[in-house]
Amino acid sequence: MRLAWIGLCLLLLPLGSRAEELERLERDTQLTMSQVVAKAYERNPQQQVINAGKVMADARSIQAGSMLPGAPAISVRHQNDTIGSGRNLNEWEAAVELPVWLPGQRAARESVARDWGSSVEANRSGLMLNLAGQVREAVWDVAMNANTAELADQRVKNALALQQDVEKRWKAGELAKTDVMLAQNETLQAQTAQLRAQAELKHAEHRYWMLTGLKALPGHPEENESSRSGLADDHPLLAESAAKVTLAQGERALVQVEKRENPQVILNTRHDRGAFDSQFDTSVGVAIRVPLDAGVRSAPLVANAEMGLAQAMSERDQRQLVLLAALHEAEHNLEVTRAELNIVEEQHRLAQENLRLARKAFDLGESDLVNLLRVQASAQEAERMLRSRTTQLQWDIARYNQAVGVLP
Repeated sequence: MRLAWIGLCLLLLPLGSRAEELERLERDTQLTMSQVVAKAYERNPQQQVINAGKVMADARSIQAGSMLPGAPAISVRHQNDTIGSGRNLNEWEAAVELPVWLPGQRAARESVARDWGSSVEANRSGLMLNLAGQVREAVWDVAMNANTAELADQRVKNALALQQDVEKRWKAGELAKTDVMLAQNETLQAQTAQLRAQAELKHAEHRYWMLTGLKALPGHPEENESSRSGLADDHPLLAESAAKVTLAQGERALVQVEKRENPQVILNTRHDRGAFDSQFDTSVGVAIRVPLDAGVRSAPLVANAEMGLAQAMSERDQRQLVLLAALHEAEHNLEVTRAELNIVEEQHRLAQENLRLARKAFDLGESDLVNLLRVQASAQEAERMLRSRTTQLQWDIARYNQAVGVLP
């Protein structure tokens, strides 16, 4: 079984060599997290919706500032008795239909136009915060996997050095052949772990590149913990939801005004000639058309506006619950990680001292290789935990800042 494992690992070694040759992301000391977020925004398809919302806001402003509430209309009418009595009756009429503003309609449309503009800006801020969260996760995911890959590289170096030492002492007759095989097996296991760590790092780097389009990492992704506590009203995601509610309220108010059609003033001129007359008579007329309110038209409009408002309020309340849960989790994780870091620092100190003593005992022949490998594995795990918790602390600070709505 051991020989089969060794053979499998030997087959994987060329893949490990190729993995090391793949392009790696380098850190750029001039690149900041805010710049990375801006790059992610440029690549994000959601900005197309933001731009469309800006067009909608501009269109609403044009509608509210128009001289008429709707488009005027021109009508032309002609009538004669050619097919009929045949008494030479002839009539022409041209009319212009002008819609008239309803009471409060212009003010309601202006309010909706302003609300659309505010909603678009709030959506932009909310998108930026969401992208900041994705960038934070991607950057620290790369950092965590980079730690694992670096430790895997160090494990391979240590294993190779130990294997060379064991082989040398075996040739000198100080150790048994089984110790050589143990050392070789440790090297193969370390190389397998190295291959997997490099693969995971490459995956994390690829996810970062897909999100940002950058082939460089920010030089200093660390953040200072925000002094905010709790969810403020200016939290970008809460502000986005509040803007949607305000817009829905404005649209409901507009529907209440526009639930009946606009009155129309009709100006017409008529040019007609009666039966057996030889001359045309010309006249000018004015008509007023006042549509009545009827549920057959207004009921669906009002119901749709109420549904839009209810949905916006529901999404706002649901988002607030989600953000509160995320904030609680971020606060708790930050507290736990700080406590864990204090513990693993002491564990790391003890493990390094134990490893130093175990190596000394092995070199002096006072301990066997199995004990050294056990102590070395414990020390490697302590080193991994220390680096992991140190990186996790910075990651949790970034998540806390994300939860309270602070951009990097």
